[in-house]
Amino acid sequence: MTIHNLGIIMNGVTGRMGTNQHLIRSILAIRKQGGVKLDNGDVLMPDPILVGRQEQKLRTLAAEHGLEKWSTDLDACLADRDYSIYFDAQTTLLRAESIKKAIAAGKHIYCEKPTAASLEESLELARLAKRAGVKNGVVQDKLFLPGLLKLKRLVDSGFFGRILSVRMEFGYWVFEGDWGVPAQRPSWNYRKEDGGGIIVDMFAHWRYVLDNLFGEVKSVACLGATHIPARVDESGRPYAATADDAAYAIFELEGGIVVQANSSWTTRVNRDDLLTVHVDGTEGSAVAGLRGCKSQHRINTPKPVWNPDIPNPHDFLGQWEEVPDNRPFDNAFKVQWEMFLKHVAVDAPFPWDLLEGAKGTQLAELGLQAWAERRTLDVPKLEA
Repeated sequence: MTIHNLGIIMNGVTGRMGTNQHLIRSILAIRKQGGVKLDNGDVLMPDPILVGRQEQKLRTLAAEHGLEKWSTDLDACLADRDYSIYFDAQTTLLRAESIKKAIAAGKHIYCEKPTAASLEESLELARLAKRAGVKNGVVQDKLFLPGLLKLKRLVDSGFFGRILSVRMEFGYWVFEGDWGVPAQRPSWNYRKEDGGGIIVDMFAHWRYVLDNLFGEVKSVACLGATHIPARVDESGRPYAATADDAAYAIFELEGGIVVQANSSWTTRVNRDDLLTVHVDGTEGSAVAGLRGCKSQHRINTPKPVWNPDIPNPHDFLGQWEEVPDNRPFDNAFKVQWEMFLKHVAVDAPFPWDLLEGAKGTQLAELGLQAWAERRTLDVPKLEA
């Protein structure tokens, strides 16, 4: 057995998502398990260096997890041949410039989404990476959630028959920061000038979820809203919320599938999970959350009759059957990290490249445009 070290420049991992999902639950978890095993018995071992702008945060994070390598000098790290992969989890407005530098340095690219603040820049990154011949990938974590993997199993088995419609509900109440209750999300999420907004944030997710589970998105209609116009930031200072905190969209997919997608940071949850995906087909229906999935086949579908004059005789929620796990499920971010490391090392398949990431930016831009113009827009095909 040979251990192959893969040096990874991890930029922006002092943030909540970067620390928890990418560093602790992915890269450090892979190291703890002994690396990623290849078919020939060899092992890929990630070797991270933490990069960012704030020295104290980097020093503290590295010390907490027994890491010695960290730096505030991105250019020096990109010049180091021991690091072949560049990962970016910075805020959206900072991401593209750093990725361009990494591509120019010949690094393989793995990054969070949105990949850039505009479709033009997202496509530029995809084209630069293609011309440079570097491997590249974008985080598409929700595809690897247990609930959506179970839902994909139902789709692939033909359980639904012809899929008619999908209803997606995402969100929760993000506290305004007053009343002595800190907000669960950073304040830049609510400032348009800093790259914030739920359409920019979540439509990148909805694009890859819909494309990969049900069919390519063909059109979009969207109404956004800024329901909470003022919030309090991390320092206790009030600020104006200039970005949308809720979006109500209708997507049409290939095959005529209609998708209703509500995304909100201003809703209180009365459903099984923070994200639920309800699919209706001619032969059956299913509702998936982050980890669970319930189904109801045509032969088990009850026959309710509308009668508001009597108490409801049906236990509708109890009439659904849980889709079993049937196998263990690992952390969604970690699973995709392992796939990307194999892609870099042995050219294993990895279809979620920077062009796929640009599709998410495209849908967000079209959603914002559809809202502004109050009309439905077609979604053109993209090419790198």
